[in-house]
Amino acid sequence: MINFRVADQADGKVLLPLRQALWPEESEAEHRLEMEAILQGEFLKRRWLVLLAEAHPEKVIGFAELSIRSRAPGCQSNQILYLEGWYVEAGYRRQGVGRRLVQAGERWGRTQGCTEFASDVEPENTVSAVAHRALGFVGTERAHTFRKYI
Repeated sequence: MINFRVADQADGKVLLPLRQALWPEESEAEHRLEMEAILQGEFLKRRWLVLLAEAHPEKVIGFAELSIRSRAPGCQSNQILYLEGWYVEAGYRRQGVGRRLVQAGERWGRTQGCTEFASDVEPENTVSAVAHRALGFVGTERAHTFRKYI
């Protein structure tokens, strides 16, 4: 049985390996700083919620990080629920864990007055794009961002 719950400040230790798996380009120190800010509700002055999926106590197998943004591509309102990060360990995928995390996030967003739910996917991440579509998300735009050092 999988349990779902809201993360608290003590969950940084169990959340860290999942965040590192989802965002390996970030250092452990960067993850720790972000988690501390998010779990204290101060990150970028947005409202945040972190949901955890547990296979049993102390075995967190997935998470969803959600925020409320004032803007998102393709959205019309100024209070948009945003799926910042979403991850389920490989052995637990395709069992509805990710769907339930997103659905719990949707319920929270509605209680916060949100009527739109947005997310983004790296262009090469076709698996995530399929998962988003399966949950009812529709594409709004395809963008490439650039930078250079000067």
